[in-house]
Amino acid sequence: MTSELVLLVDDEPSILQLARMYLERDGFHVQEAKDGEAALDAVARLRPALVVLDVMLPKLDGFEVCRRLRSANNNVAILMLTARDEDIDKILGLELGADDYLTKPFNPRELVARVKAILRRADAKPETNDKPVHLDNLTIDPASREVRLGSRTLDLRTQEFDLLFTLASQPGRVFTREQLLQLAWGFDFYGQTRTVDVHIAHLRKKLEGGAVKIETVTGVGYKLVV
Repeated sequence: MTSELVLLVDDEPSILQLARMYLERDGFHVQEAKDGEAALDAVARLRPALVVLDVMLPKLDGFEVCRRLRSANNNVAILMLTARDEDIDKILGLELGADDYLTKPFNPRELVARVKAILRRADAKPETNDKPVHLDNLTIDPASREVRLGSRTLDLRTQEFDLLFTLASQPGRVFTREQLLQLAWGFDFYGQTRTVDVHIAHLRKKLEGGAVKIETVTGVGYKLVV
């Protein structure tokens, strides 16, 4: 059983009640905040392992809360909630720095699964036995979690690295979104899969100029090719 502290930030009592019930059932400690200013104060006081952060909040919205935490070099894990699908690119953008997202309405079992997966990634130790992967001018070193494209080092977030390493471990293999969620995210509950698409889009931008590409296989998923 886990005992990590999760901070729920939402101004909808029904959301707070439902999320609390499922998280506590899985052994998490739960605290709540109902606006953006209270969220920042709670993070500073309580130092939670993870923040479930709604986008639409009184006083300060979730975007601003996330920006302030990251600008203060606070690396607390953040799972954002949004009712607007078009916000996803902002949420997962490097400039904002959230770890993942869920759109409302969400299945509470998926919320718990994503919280667990994010925390597992945060606690994971580098796989020092894994050898670097070399694909043309791209080098992926799982021990140092460093990716180099030619002479430059790519600035990848944790999940972007895990996704790229999964694809590069078997170049040419087509992975479905569900397989990528399982292998790169560690999810044991499959629901929304657009998070894969958004991370793929970010990786493609960062791989521009190199010989390695991520191709879409229509109706199936993605593969990495040289």
